[in-house]
Amino acid sequence: MFERYEAGERAILVHVDFPDENDREDLDELKMLVSSAGATELFVLTASRSSPDSKYFVGRGKADELAEVVRHYEADIIIFNHALSPSQERNIETLCKCRVIDRTGLILDIFAQRARTHEGKLQVELAQLRHLSTRLVRGWTHLERQKGGIGLRGPGETQLETDRRLLRGRIKSITKRLEKVQRQREQSRRARDRAEIPTISLVGYTNAGKSTLFNQLTHSEIYAADQLFATLDPTLRKVELQDIGTAILADTVGFIRHLPHDLVAAFKATLQEAKEADLQLHVIDASDEQCKENVEQVELVLEEIEANELPQLQVFNKVDAVEEYEPHIDRNEYGIPIRVWLSAKTGAGCSLLLEAISELLGHQMVNYHLKIPPRFGHVVGALYQLNCIHKESFEEDGSWLLDVRLQSREWQKLVKKNGPEIETFISQS
Repeated sequence: MFERYEAGERAILVHVDFPDENDREDLDELKMLVSSAGATELFVLTASRSSPDSKYFVGRGKADELAEVVRHYEADIIIFNHALSPSQERNIETLCKCRVIDRTGLILDIFAQRARTHEGKLQVELAQLRHLSTRLVRGWTHLERQKGGIGLRGPGETQLETDRRLLRGRIKSITKRLEKVQRQREQSRRARDRAEIPTISLVGYTNAGKSTLFNQLTHSEIYAADQLFATLDPTLRKVELQDIGTAILADTVGFIRHLPHDLVAAFKATLQEAKEADLQLHVIDASDEQCKENVEQVELVLEEIEANELPQLQVFNKVDAVEEYEPHIDRNEYGIPIRVWLSAKTGAGCSLLLEAISELLGHQMVNYHLKIPPRFGHVVGALYQLNCIHKESFEEDGSWLLDVRLQSREWQKLVKKNGPEIETFISQS
């Protein structure tokens, strides 16, 4: 489809400092992204501008300097730490005789490498195609080439138009398949809702330690690494909580500042786990100097997917890398947990996190002392199935005396199934 320069792994990085906070990017984060993508950093070209240049983004003088650097290092690719327009990419490629990708293209490439499941691959391909659809023109040097041959000459479809039509068809096909996947996820969620199983989702900036924490809490061995976007495909596991019982813990894709909108849209089904959860665990790298900015970026993405109104517990991870910080729980003026400090790597403080989760999910727990007549043995059996009986004794007439602790919704289900009469079993003594 493309007539372009051969791609390679030896990269020149370009970073521009802008006075506007909204346009700024982190150079260290770019280096981590490049490393995660598997490229080798040869040289970093920096510049300062008040606003991007419309033709070369960095201005003609810096663009000429960039071309000299590319020739000197014999680089294969130029990676910008910013979003470029299709025309800017094309102009820089023409000048430097070298392939150019922007920050969005770099993130998409990493996602393509990391996707493992069928759904993940579909999501990445959809995001790539949407990104590519605006950049088709730069790959062609023969935009007016017609299909040749007898009967095909004349005002037929140009190659560019053909490719656009094929792209639209592929995007439509993938979108339909992802909609099917989303319906399947919704069915699974409805099944969990019917079973009254609470869902807890891990959200946070990329490389904050979500997958390591996930492994600690669920005793799993999902892939976790000190690199950006190690996790793409959502993983769900059961976790046992005191007083609550079984809950579902979901590990989701990490966020990053200026996360491409195409990616947010493509990963809608995956991010639905974060949107539908009963509780969000916002995992934060306590050792990161840009901790505050990262938290703000995560909140922006949560707002974009309409998941910012859910109950949230902040989890400050990597306290083993921070001096004078011990694992502990921070509570508000009402005694409700709002922050947990821990180390997912060493496991220190993970028990405190489980305690805090149990408290937050257990605020709807009820304690009853019940006196149940012999003819209602089936109710006692139901209570045993819920594993909520803490103490049991018997009256002379054969009645059960039970101390129970269970979720209020479970008690309401018992009342609905067995009739309001069982509410008279509650003893005030």
